[in-house]
Amino acid sequence: MGVILIGMPGIEKRLARYPQLYSRIGFAHEYRQLSADELTAVLARRLPAEGEATDGGVAHATAIATIVRITAGNFRLVDRLLTQIERVQTVNDLNELTPEVVEAARQALLIGH
Repeated sequence: MGVILIGMPGIEKRLARYPQLYSRIGFAHEYRQLSADELTAVLARRLPAEGEATDGGVAHATAIATIVRITAGNFRLVDRLLTQIERVQTVNDLNELTPEVVEAARQALLIGH
């Protein structure tokens, strides 16, 4: 049975303290941050712009920029934040993505400034 361990950078060095477990690790791979293009593609897919925005999409674009600033391309953080944004929108019966929604989601996840 194969097992994938995902953790912080350097987890393989910490596991080296346990020789019986460490000897069974096939390889370690460190994922890099998402590039701006990759992050934009992920956000465009998960958070499509509403065609009926009264402000011409300015709030949506500002919210996307806020997400990019908060996450800095960390895919795990992007996924967690987007899930929380969806929760905030559902609970508050909101359809539009705004910077306020992103900030509420960030505060709920206890992410630093």
